[in-house]
Amino acid sequence: KARTHSSYGNVEWLKEAHPQHIWVNAMDAAKRGIEHGEQMEVWNDRGSLTSPAYVTQRIAPGVISVPQGAWYKPDDKGVDRGGSVNVLTSHFPTPYSKANGQHSALVDIKKV
Repeated sequence: KARTHSSYGNVEWLKEAHPQHIWVNAMDAAKRGIEHGEQMEVWNDRGSLTSPAYVTQRIAPGVISVPQGAWYKPDDKGVDRGGSVNVLTSHFPTPYSKANGQHSALVDIKKV
């Protein structure tokens, strides 16, 4: 809604209208004490990012969605505060797409 890939990802009024959220199933959020709108962290062996939680039944249990295209904004510890899914993906292209595998990264989540 707010951007085309990363284009327009720096437009403040678009970020206000459609902020970056991490979609998480309500059952998964409840298990981890995460409530709608609270900051959560997503990480794996490649990197880590934080963004507010969008708690919903409209995503399958065991799956999260980090919309692609958010601009990278690391803090002093290297944690991305901009919500860029690229910190969680491999730099090697997948055989099928010839691009990064942003739709299949294995991650864990927690409340910040």
